Amino acid sequence: MSVLVYAESENGSFKKIAQEAVSYAKGIADAMGSTVTAIAVNAGDTSSLGNFGASKVLEVSNDSLTNFNAEAYADVVAQAAKAEDAKVVVLSSSANCKFMAPLVAVNLEAGYVPNVTELPSSTSPFTVKHSVFTNKAFSNTEINTDVKVIGLGKNAYGIHENAIAASSESFSPSVSADDFSTKVVSVDKATDKVTIADAEIVVSAGRGMKGPENWGMIEELAETLGAATACSKPVSDMGWRPHSEHVGQTGKPVASNLYIAIGISGAIQHLAGINASKVKVVINTDAEAPFFKAADYGIVGDAFEVVPQLIEKLKEFKAQNN
Repeated sequence: MSVLVYAESENGSFKKIAQEAVSYAKGIADAMGSTVTAIAVNAGDTSSLGNFGASKVLEVSNDSLTNFNAEAYADVVAQAAKAEDAKVVVLSSSANCKFMAPLVAVNLEAGYVPNVTELPSSTSPFTVKHSVFTNKAFSNTEINTDVKVIGLGKNAYGIHENAIAASSESFSPSVSADDFSTKVVSVDKATDKVTIADAEIVVSAGRGMKGPENWGMIEELAETLGAATACSKPVSDMGWRPHSEHVGQTGKPVASNLYIAIGISGAIQHLAGINASKVKVVINTDAEAPFFKAADYGIVGDAFEVVPQLIEKLKEFKAQNN
């Protein structure tokens, strides 16, 4: 009996969220006196997963799984869980895993809890803490089914190195046409910048920027910090920025280590989507902007004056510490 974790990869490399999920699975396995088995799909070299606590890796190589398909991948993970007699299945909170997780739970007749923030407070009964009401509160939930599916909240547990010599073996699940009721027609990806999903730091801006022509300094600040760029809903609605950058309750959720909001008032829908970020910094001319109540640090000032000075100071700091 082991804890099974799906290690998500892209272009043959494991994502940071995969390393975090394996680390978390190791924490559960230690509490249960068990081991961690990871499953990887078309991932290339899987030995690195041993660095985070996986003692075995099931390697799936299948051309029909080149593009993510929730039904097919859920079936693959469920088959692996049954083969390993796994009582706990750990998934990340990526967009793909959120599509897949309920299907995995149905396949395994398992209870599923998303947005888990900590290791179980108890394994008998199996009790986990997770965020609810768009990160406004927490709930401690017991999972009473024989198999448990855990959706680990992004950036909730962190990456913990726990080096183990991981063995690997080929795993050939049964994949049928029934698993592909939906088909991927094309995939378009931005390859020239940090994505919101993987970013440790997010620099976001709103209508206070006055127009798309002023976004150069936002992009420069993001580049200086190695951050992803994002925007509020009105900005994407007006076409100033692509919808892929829209963060908030109706856009992409953000759980970065640092979230910088520039010229964003802080409507409740926006705050709900970024509330899981660890440190929030706000720059706004309006001292009464709602965002200041949620911020860890705030600067009341004109972004067109503050941001260039911030970029200059950051560049000076980097030059002195390289």
